[in-house]
Amino acid sequence: MLASGLAYHVVFGANGLTVYEQKRQETQALTEQLQQLQNEGEQLKGHVDRLQTDPDAIEHQAREELHFTRPGEVIYTLPNRPAGDAPAHVSSQ
Repeated sequence: MLASGLAYHVVFGANGLTVYEQKRQETQALTEQLQQLQNEGEQLKGHVDRLQTDPDAIEHQAREELHFTRPGEVIYTLPNRPAGDAPAHVSSQ
């Protein structure tokens, strides 16, 4: 009886094997998330460095976000499609 109670506590107790496995999985998921965030931070740092030093990167950003143009250029913008309007699917038969 004592042995079965002890075994139950070892497996299902507050610091048992099931809790240990849950914590191990949580640690693994958080480690992966941390790695993804570190990679994203490195990419953003590189982007900031390029914007501070590369005139072409600055021009590209200004054209994309602010719709800047060079003299003589014209920008055509199309209205955004409403979320419910999907293009008709054309099947090839």
